[in-house]
Amino acid sequence: MIEVEVRLFGNLREKAPGSGEPSLLTLPEGATVDDLLNHLEIPRQLSKLIFVNGVRSDTSTRLKQGDRVGIFPPVAGG
Repeated sequence: MIEVEVRLFGNLREKAPGSGEPSLLTLPEGATVDDLLNHLEIPRQLSKLIFVNGVRSDTSTRLKQGDRVGIFPPVAGG
C-alpha cells in the first residue's frame, strides 16, 4: 500500500474525504491517477488538470509513496 496527498480544487472539493485539506489517501501499490479518480468517484470529464508533484500528468501516471496530487476541474468564465 502507498499513501498519497491529494488536493482537490473548485467544485471537486466536495469529493474530498474527511474535512482536511490536503487529504491523505491509501491506495494499492502500483495505483495510477485513474485508480485515484475511481476511488474518489470523480468523473474523468471533471478532472481537467492533474498535477503529480507539481508536474502536469495524465490518468495513466503511476503513483508512488508520498506523491502529491492536485486535481482541477474545467474552468469557465468570461
